[in-house]
Amino acid sequence: MTSLGVIMIAQTLGFKMHRFIFVPNEPSSSISVAGTFNGWNKEASPMKLEDDGRTWSLNVELKYGQHQYKFVRNGTEWLTDPKAEKNEDDGNGNINSFLTIVPPDFVNSAKRGDGLIASSAIEHRGALPYFNVDGTTCSIGIRTRKNDVQSVTAIVNGKRIQAPVDHTDDLYQYNRAEFEWNRKSDLNYKFEIKDGGTVKTLPFSMKASNYKPFQVPTWVQNSVIYQIFPDRFENGDPRNDPKDLVPWEGKPTWFNRFGGDVAGIRKRSRYLKDLGINAVYFNPIFKSPSNHRYEADDFMKVDPEFGTNEEFKELTGALKQKGISTILDFAFNHTSYRTSQFADIVKNGANSQYKDWYFPKKYPVIPDDSSTYEAWFGFGSMPKLNTVNPATTKYLLSVCKYWLKDVGVDGMRLDVANEVDPKFWRIMRRYAKSVNTNSWIVGEIWGDGNPWLKGDQFDSVMNYQFRDASLKFIAKGTIDARQFATNLTNVNKSYPTQVSRNMMNLLSSHDTPRFLTECGGDRDLAKLAAGLQFTWIGEPSIYYGEEIGMEGGKDPDNRCGMEWGKVNPNNEMLSFYKKLIKVRQSTNAFSTGDANFLSTDKDGGVFTRVGKRDAAIVVFNRSNQPKQFSISVPKSVSKLAKRGLFDAFTGVGYSAPERPINVNVMPKSFSILVTNSISNSSLSNSGGNLVSVTGRGSVQCRANLTNRSQQ
Repeated sequence: MTSLGVIMIAQTLGFKMHRFIFVPNEPSSSISVAGTFNGWNKEASPMKLEDDGRTWSLNVELKYGQHQYKFVRNGTEWLTDPKAEKNEDDGNGNINSFLTIVPPDFVNSAKRGDGLIASSAIEHRGALPYFNVDGTTCSIGIRTRKNDVQSVTAIVNGKRIQAPVDHTDDLYQYNRAEFEWNRKSDLNYKFEIKDGGTVKTLPFSMKASNYKPFQVPTWVQNSVIYQIFPDRFENGDPRNDPKDLVPWEGKPTWFNRFGGDVAGIRKRSRYLKDLGINAVYFNPIFKSPSNHRYEADDFMKVDPEFGTNEEFKELTGALKQKGISTILDFAFNHTSYRTSQFADIVKNGANSQYKDWYFPKKYPVIPDDSSTYEAWFGFGSMPKLNTVNPATTKYLLSVCKYWLKDVGVDGMRLDVANEVDPKFWRIMRRYAKSVNTNSWIVGEIWGDGNPWLKGDQFDSVMNYQFRDASLKFIAKGTIDARQFATNLTNVNKSYPTQVSRNMMNLLSSHDTPRFLTECGGDRDLAKLAAGLQFTWIGEPSIYYGEEIGMEGGKDPDNRCGMEWGKVNPNNEMLSFYKKLIKVRQSTNAFSTGDANFLSTDKDGGVFTRVGKRDAAIVVFNRSNQPKQFSISVPKSVSKLAKRGLFDAFTGVGYSAPERPINVNVMPKSFSILVTNSISNSSLSNSGGNLVSVTGRGSVQCRANLTNRSQQ
């Protein structure tokens, strides 16, 4: 079978028509279906009322795999499907309906060795995510049906290379082979798929001159990111306070303002430096009628209640001098209705020169009335931008240039990225990289980010999939450590390695309840999650106040004023975060190394991070009892442990023997063993995992990461 033949199979059989049917309990004026397949856009897929006057239906072509969805009644009421295959929490407190679309040749159960290979599952392309080059390492992957084939071998320029299983998902298995390629000579390669007596050989080729590698900024992988909600971090200049200023300790609502500003951030910049932060992600700072500022009046102007353009430019410069990069939030999907362009449409209607900047439904266009124009989530305060309109595109590119070049911002976080036309993102990426090659582009994607991570749109996405797995395993205990490891591995392996290294790993954000609150206030569990966040592949992102133990429920409760009174030497959570950041930044493997699980059981597991200069072994225990782990140190780690292994919190060292080492981990805790000695007295005797060597390679934990008597 030729390369083209495989692609044609995937494209021809990769979709199936599905009929959504919904019968509401009461008469409805409209029903639509929204889900992962249409960006959760409640207006994208309106359903039709059938002749019986009760049943609503719609045929939608869906890609094979799992989808989440809900029905939307009368434009406001979101309802699950009572006939769905399952309805469950999506990890963020929302109950969604789930649907799995199965290919026709999946009718019979998959069975290795039966000689039957599902043709519809086979897919490989000479592009991401199947073909990737990271440095000089080339990886080629192929997709087959899950549990359907016995072996896959890659034959590259005549050399046979084993292609073991890389990861799996609900329907498919992905095998991958790696080899060195200097990108100077062309590649001729093929996959040999075997099952029983059946062998399929699929040939491909890649011209070196045609291949353009996907490169992401390297500064990101060395970063610890700190997210600041600008109105709630610190009020440093009362002269720009809003008239309806709320006391700093006040209860946040969707509309009140606390007065956080540029001056406040400059005042606290030393705190960020001492904490170990080297990148700050700001939620929007633009002039806006809202406290979150996601509905901008003007993308070129800082909100006067936050500061001035010049003050923010000076802030980015001051942060840069402290080694702190700046990432700024942009909501290019929509604006406020107070922009000059939208106001012109309101005034001049169909004769406005800006009528193609938005999506009018009828004239006259009435501000804050979404029945007259398309708006984000139906909120009239946020009219949707037509980003692919040439004039709109030109303006938004000038916005990129101003902030990246003139102001000196290092990165762009893109709000509701899945709802913006990918054509615009492709144009924007090329332009942003021409302005600043090292600018970082990260999209707000809550699920699988692969459609945006093929080298033509984003460098990274917010890794809500990491949060989802951590929430279910650590905070809620609804999955075990085996499933947790599978979830993390599948996400990691589904992306190119250079993408995984710069994923934005978070536990809390302005859109979620704070993780400590999700843990029911259990600081041990919150610390366990942070320990895994800081040692797993990707960049840890701290939501302001997370490091001092702030709590908060759903928006807006998660947006309280920063509790500066908790910043003191007696805050054991703050001490813990400082140590954790120090450990991460002292171990190169955490920023550059591959991540692989060695073992898991119901309550805990062991994974490695292996870089070129050093390596680490992370051991975690989610149970309520102490747990001993017997670890066979892999050669990839032991060859870097010339001086042995060291406990990352205490610096205590011990040899890495040929026989397994035994590591005891306290309840709801973790241990980090590294190949480089972290000699820092501040890491010792201050609440970390205090260990003593009781025998060759045997480590006993005498204290947990937390002092429970302080809770």
